[in-house]
Amino acid sequence: MSDTGSLTSGISGRYATALFELAKDAGQIDGIEADLNALSAALGESSDLRALISSPIYSRAQQGDAIRAVSEKMGLSDLMRNTLGLMAAKRRLFVLPSLIVAMQALIADERGEVTAEVTAVKPLSDAQAKALSASLKKSVGKDIVIRTTIDESLIGGLVVKVGSRMIDTSIRAKLNKMQNAMKEVG
Repeated sequence: MSDTGSLTSGISGRYATALFELAKDAGQIDGIEADLNALSAALGESSDLRALISSPIYSRAQQGDAIRAVSEKMGLSDLMRNTLGLMAAKRRLFVLPSLIVAMQALIADERGEVTAEVTAVKPLSDAQAKALSASLKKSVGKDIVIRTTIDESLIGGLVVKVGSRMIDTSIRAKLNKMQNAMKEVG
């Protein structure tokens, strides 16, 4: 029997592949990407929306009605609305966050882009983001899309993840390294 993580990624992967192919055939990849970004932001901001997609206390009809209303209010494309409606009817809205990630990966791959997950103490300025993107492009050889998250516990510096590679230049990591070295000596 598979674990929940692989089950979720399997379901979201199938929905993402189907949605991607439909969007590609209809020439709506840019529109779907905008929908995904809007949904991702809404999920980050609204605990009610997160509860709606993950709580089993809502019936199929309630989830369907609610996600339809949210989709219309957000102005999502018909393709995205239909996908969300189908997911609600099949009780699969809980995979929406992983569907968003999978779709963003498919879109980036289609465009020849690589996503760099950057964790910083504060938001990067446009100049910093461009410089980091250019630097990473030299080493990776593909266009870089930077997704930034904020973590004040880093104290300073950055943590950059590109694919399976991670570069941690944070002050927190340097302090941890020094602490471990001091333990070995004393």
